[in-house]
Amino acid sequence: MRPIASRDEPTLPTRAARAQSVPERRPAAPAGDDLIELLFFAYRDFVGDPDRILADYGFGRAHHRVLHFVDRYPGLTIAELLDILRITKQSLNRVLKDLIGQGYVVQRPGASDRRQRLLSCTETGTALAADLTRVQARRLARALACPDATASPEDFLMAMIEPEDRPAVRRLMARRTVRPTDGEGA
Repeated sequence: MRPIASRDEPTLPTRAARAQSVPERRPAAPAGDDLIELLFFAYRDFVGDPDRILADYGFGRAHHRVLHFVDRYPGLTIAELLDILRITKQSLNRVLKDLIGQGYVVQRPGASDRRQRLLSCTETGTALAADLTRVQARRLARALACPDATASPEDFLMAMIEPEDRPAVRRLMARRTVRPTDGEGA
């Protein structure tokens, strides 16, 4: 027979009982987990729109990010762009080589420091950046127009997901196993 624990001594499950325990099922998931999961799905669809356009050009997400910032900040230096994107110089050089080589971005030396390379979009680069922004702005506007989108961050992120994919995301999230956080169940 197990002794009764005193008020100051918490009752802990035995090692055998912990080993046999089965992870709980949802809905007891912390709200932060829902936000993280919905952010993954919302991001997937938010970048998926421009990804489809970029694929026609043989470009990827790195090209998109460079075009976005170079278009909005003409005269941006390589150092500033590296700081914004937090990527390696080697990665940036590969992407810039594509964009410059195909006529979407131009570089010129700095006025006071000729070693500086200042980046700007060409007319073609500006048009492509505008197309990419347009599809993302349309998705944001559609999400914000949903009646429940402003009720909570979760509702906004769900509204960012393709409408036909939302039921599948909800079903998947309902199946998620809740794992004990640090310190629980140990």
